[in-house]
Amino acid sequence: MLRTISHIGNSYGVTIPKEIIDKLHLTAGTQVDVQLDEETDRIVIKPVATKGEYQSIDAEFASQVSDFIEKYRPALKELAK
Repeated sequence: MLRTISHIGNSYGVTIPKEIIDKLHLTAGTQVDVQLDEETDRIVIKPVATKGEYQSIDAEFASQVSDFIEKYRPALKELAK
């Protein structure tokens, strides 16, 4: 999947496709390790948690929470003020 590097403050970023986020059960705030594989000139991004750690979260529940947050994001932002 092609992505474009964006300028974010003094850094740069790239979005991760939802399909990958869902497959790995990642959420906003998940820590990742970013490394450069100098032999292949590839950027490698790996979740810090081991697969067993985040697999313990029920995927259906995590999906429901994510859907809820997306649906009510404006209201949640107002409540956070």
